[in-house]
Formats: sequence, C-alpha cells, structure tokens
Amino acid sequence: MYAVIRTGGKQYRVMQGETLRVEKLEADVGAAVKFDQVLLIGEGEGITVGSPLVAGASVAATVKAHGRADKVRIIKFRRRKHHMKQMGHRQHYTEVEITGIAAK
Repeated sequence: MYAVIRTGGKQYRVMQGETLRVEKLEADVGAAVKFDQVLLIGEGEGITVGSPLVAGASVAATVKAHGRADKVRIIKFRRRKHHMKQMGHRQHYTEVEITGIAAK
C-alpha cells in the first residue's frame, strides 16, 4: 500500500516503513505527526484518487530528526564590471518515518 501526500508545498509518494525528509515541521523528536492531505492511495491494482483529497484518509508518521540540508551557493556575476556577489542558503528539514496509512 502506498499514498501520495502533500506537505510543505511538495508532494511525496510514501510507503509504510519508509524514511522521508520533508520541509521543517514544528514537532519534537519522537513525536507522532499526521498528514491529512492525502491525494492518492494505491493498494495492489486498485487506486483511489481524491478530488482534490481522498476523504477520510491519513498517513501517520514519527519524527526521527531535524537538520539542515547541504549549502546551496548563489553567485551573481556581471562580466567586465568588477561586480560579484556570493550568497548561500541551507534549508531546514524534518526526517520522518512513515508508520501507517489509513484509508476509509
């Protein structure tokens, strides 16, 4: 059984037991979180597609860790003008383990 969920402006295909990095969630390590925005549920050959969400479906997960991703370097450069600007960015993430998929 698998599901497609939406969190942090992105969509993820998840299965039970899978570890996943999502946008930062305000939850402590070890806490249980519930994703209610389920777009699709697949079980064997059957697929349930929501319009836009599957009614009564949810995905349960446990927070494993919080962290920051690798640095993304941004360079703005204008040739022949003696101008260069460098910046960097590290995005926060939350690592979750999917513990269950509930469909109605």
